[in-house]
Amino acid sequence: MQIRELSVEGALEITPNPISDDRGLFVSPFQETPFRLATGRRLFSVAQTSHSRSRRGVVRGVHFTATPPGCAKYVYCPRGSAIDVVVDIRVDSPTFGNWDAVVVDQEHFRAVYFPVGVGHAFIALQDDTVMSYLFSGEYVPENELALSVTDPELGLPLPQDLTPILSARDRVAPTLAEARERGLLPHYDKCKAAEVALGH
Repeated sequence: MQIRELSVEGALEITPNPISDDRGLFVSPFQETPFRLATGRRLFSVAQTSHSRSRRGVVRGVHFTATPPGCAKYVYCPRGSAIDVVVDIRVDSPTFGNWDAVVVDQEHFRAVYFPVGVGHAFIALQDDTVMSYLFSGEYVPENELALSVTDPELGLPLPQDLTPILSARDRVAPTLAEARERGLLPHYDKCKAAEVALGH
């Protein structure tokens, strides 16, 4: 398993080593020991697991959880393929405004670790793309917020050959600047404190 730091502080790309033979494939997208050796901490206690299934062109995000309470996540793609994007929206973070992207798919089973307070978006590149999530907290609708995935200030990597399919909520989500002006963005210090509370 290889673990690489992304350009958003605290975010990681995790690449497992699939085992293939004439029967098929076996892979472990999350392994505690390599994660602990690379980060010096255990993964959060999992409070919820979820899956989403999307057709080609679906864009979900940029989604984030109000902090507090905050939520960390660990995401991989067991079917199809997607561009998975982490966006640093934590006010006063050393990498505020930065984003990074990882292609996640059913060939390499890369995963992305999202620390508390960052934004998450993905673009489905194939029909029936499934994304699997481990969450440090349970879903609470009033804590779930969104930013515009088409915000030119962010300049996220939306493929030019796809027409984005967005939910009603995501179509009207504010830009990063608008969300900051409204006081919706999490603060870096509160996000780090929330991670400490998770046992990081």
